[in-house]
Amino acid sequence: MTRTLILTLAAAAALAGCNNKNDHTIVAGADNEQDNHAVPANLVLPPAIEASKAYRCKDNHLIYVDWLADDKSANIRTEKGGSPTSVVAAEAGKPMTNAGGYSLTGSPGASSIALTTPANGAETCKA
Repeated sequence: MTRTLILTLAAAAALAGCNNKNDHTIVAGADNEQDNHAVPANLVLPPAIEASKAYRCKDNHLIYVDWLADDKSANIRTEKGGSPTSVVAAEAGKPMTNAGGYSLTGSPGASSIALTTPANGAETCKA
């Protein structure tokens, strides 16, 4: 009983020390459109991944390709979970290239691709 009384008095003392003034206001968002800078007007999102495939090349190494939905770009990885190398084509259906010496010809539905890399040169790889 004494313990309950002590706990009650301690709780009352803690609450008595609270600041009960209601002089603060929390505003959830902007009042007008001019203050809303969250979405820029010229925002362009990157294309989604259409398909991810692994290809085995003639020298028995694997290449991983993430085909992007814009049909003009892809990400190439030489190791599963490795850093991607982006390649882009000027038009859909044209070879995808980058300044680093990579070139990729193919599509997500094709059973083989033509790939050129700085490390391995030109080669054909099969899904």
